[in-house]
Order: sequence, then C-alpha cells, then structure tokens
Amino acid sequence: MPIAARVLLALLVLCGFVPVASAAPGAATFAPLDWRQFRLDASHTGFNRFEHVVDVSNVSSLSNTWQAELGELVFSSSPAVVGGVLYIASMDGTLWAYPADGCGADLCETPLWQSTNLTQIIDSPTVAGGIVYIGSQTSFDSNDGLLSAFDAHGCGAPVCAPLWQGAAGKESILESSPAVGGGFVYVGAHDGRLYAFDAHGCGAALCQPVWTAATGGAIESSPTVVGGIVYVGSDDGKLYAFAAGGCGRRDCAPLWTGDLGSAVFASTPAVANGVVYMVSQHALSAFDAHGCGAAACAPLWQAIDEKQFLNGSPAIAYGRVYVALEFGLAVYAADGCGAATCPPLWLLLAGGFQADVESSPTVANGVVYAGRNTGEVLAWPAEPCGTFVCKNLWSGMTRDVIVNSSPTVIDGKLYIGSADDGFPENIAGRVYVFELP
Repeated sequence: MPIAARVLLALLVLCGFVPVASAAPGAATFAPLDWRQFRLDASHTGFNRFEHVVDVSNVSSLSNTWQAELGELVFSSSPAVVGGVLYIASMDGTLWAYPADGCGADLCETPLWQSTNLTQIIDSPTVAGGIVYIGSQTSFDSNDGLLSAFDAHGCGAPVCAPLWQGAAGKESILESSPAVGGGFVYVGAHDGRLYAFDAHGCGAALCQPVWTAATGGAIESSPTVVGGIVYVGSDDGKLYAFAAGGCGRRDCAPLWTGDLGSAVFASTPAVANGVVYMVSQHALSAFDAHGCGAAACAPLWQAIDEKQFLNGSPAIAYGRVYVALEFGLAVYAADGCGAATCPPLWLLLAGGFQADVESSPTVANGVVYAGRNTGEVLAWPAEPCGTFVCKNLWSGMTRDVIVNSSPTVIDGKLYIGSADDGFPENIAGRVYVFELP
C-alpha cells in the first residue's frame, strides 16, 4: 500500500471509520462504528449493514455477559453507542452514560456520568456533533415538553446538567426521539407539534424553537430527516412531510401528507430507496418519499390487518420490510406486490408464553432481533426458512417482563433496555448486553 494511502487509512480509523469491501474496483466504502440514534441512523431503517460478528450460524450462542444498573425501568428508550460510550434513559428522568465495553464486572453500577433529573424519559438519546439530545417533560406538576442537550463527554462530575434546553410546548415529549440534520434538532411533542431548534443552542439556558409545525394529533413518532425533508407520524392517522429548513416563518405547513388509515403511536418513518415506510395501528404504508405533486398523497401500497395492532417502527433490509405484530413479526416485500394491498411473505414467531412485540425490529448480518413482553429478546433468520411461519433461532432472558426497548446490534454486541425486578424500583433499570462466548 502506498504511503499516502496508509496515512489516509490511519486518519480514517482515528476518525471512527474503517474500510469495508468496495462496491466496485477502486471505490471506497467505509463502515460507521457508531449507533447514534433510535433506529441507527438518519434514515431510521434499523439495519446495520456493517455487522459481521454475529450471524445465523452463531447467534444461538449469545449470552448475557454484563448489565448496567440504571434508575427505574427502561420503558421504550433504546441504547445509542457512540465513541465507546453507551447512552440510554430510564423512566425516572435520567440519561445514563456507561462504557460500551462494560466495567469488568457482571453488573456495572457506576456510570461515566448521569444527567440531572428530567422528571420522565421514554424516548431514546441521539448523539451528534459531540452533543447528546433527549426529550422529556419539565415536571409532573407542569407537563411541558423539554428538549435537553448534554456534552457527550460529560462535565467532569458524576452528575451533569444540560448545556441548554429547548421549550417544546405545553405537553410532554413522549416516545419522539430527537433527530438532527442541517443544523437543526427536531422533536415531536404530545401537543401535536413538531419543534425545530438550532442544534447549537441559542446562547441561553432555555431556547425557543426556530420554527414549529402543527399536525392534527399528538406526536409520539420520532422525526426522520432525509433529503431535505422531515417526516413524522401523528395520532390523527397521517404521515407529514415538512421542509427540513423550515419555511421562513415561525409556523410551517406541510409539503404533503399521507393517509395511513389508522392512528400512529410510537412508530418512526423509515426511508429507503426513495420510499418512506410508516406503521400505524392497523397498517404498514409505503409512500413515494418525494410526495405525489398534491397536498394529500395516497400510499404506493399498504399491508392492512384489522384484527391486531402493528407495533413499533419498521426495519428495512434485503429488499424487505420487517414489522412487529401483537404476536411476532411479519415480513413484506419492500417494493410491494403490484397491488394496492399486500400480504406478508412470511411470519416470524416464537414459542412459549405469548405477548406483544412492541420492540422495533433490528436487522444485522442476516439476523432479525426484537424484544417481547415476556422478558425475552428474540432472534430470527432474516431470510426465508422454507415455510410461511419461521421459528426463532435464539432467545435471551432479562429479569423483567417489559422489553419494549429496541435492540442495538453493533460490533458483535446486542444492547437492550429493560429492568431487573429483583432490585428496588429506584435501581431496577437495566441495560442487558449479550455477546458470543
């Protein structure tokens, strides 16, 4: 290798990138080493295409190697892993930072740092530009929404206050996790508004949004920022698309909306190959990411199930869409079926006691992962198994029934939030880490 190429490679490794197989001779492709936000990246596909350690041949050997002790139960919040640090939030309103490789013990009890109390957090942290963003509410007496920004490296003390906070309306930020793009940080609130703040703050402790946008219902969906557009779902049963840079006014109208046919709860839009996928209560809907040239757009295709709820956010990988159901996962062709309504290609199910899969699926190296509210983390093959119903390859146990955090799979490790109900409530929260022997 020429000296110049060796120098470039060294710099890329130091900056957090490593080369992987090129798509074509002479092309350079680099793999991200970080899981920066809910659903991995800006597209929110939940697909880690660079995982290479755990696969269908060895996933059955995963075991829980260590845990991190948090405050109360981790409800919905999913881990971010950036620069060797694990970030996650617990319901008691605390953001936690632990070494991503653990502390040399089965149970890590002392974080690198933790936040001051933010009352209640059930969304996931987002790390960008050395800042960790998280949504919460101001207090139980005042239900105002609040975006908080922390130095990702901490503050030199065990407990850190935010660098700044953003005022996000008169109702809580629930499961809407912040998204960062184009110098803005976006978050949705239960008052039905999308809020856009300057990602660098405003030079004061409390910042007002640069612009906001109203939807027709509460927002628990996390915004997705791709190609200069912000996509977000609303409980009014619509997908909204806004210009990511705003509209030059404080209050912006959508570029277009898409009718989902049923309300959206915590689902986040996923964008892949020019299509935006969205889960509502009873449907998976696929829209042209550029809209349709009109104010209201119909989906390209849908998968509809009136008998049960669809849960979580879709994962897009290998030309397929993986969606959580009340009893397992369903797999659909990402380009539809040539009709307005499409059936699943196959189902992913697991035995034992049945309960909701509210955890959004994660796909990595040919394996699909999700939590189930039986205290389990489950893994299935991402490829068809030869029958319409495919059984799980592996299950790992937590010590609490609620596992609606979504798996983070990176560098041969699976991180997921839950709890240990054998501990007092104030220290029962857990991150479980599974690895190969």
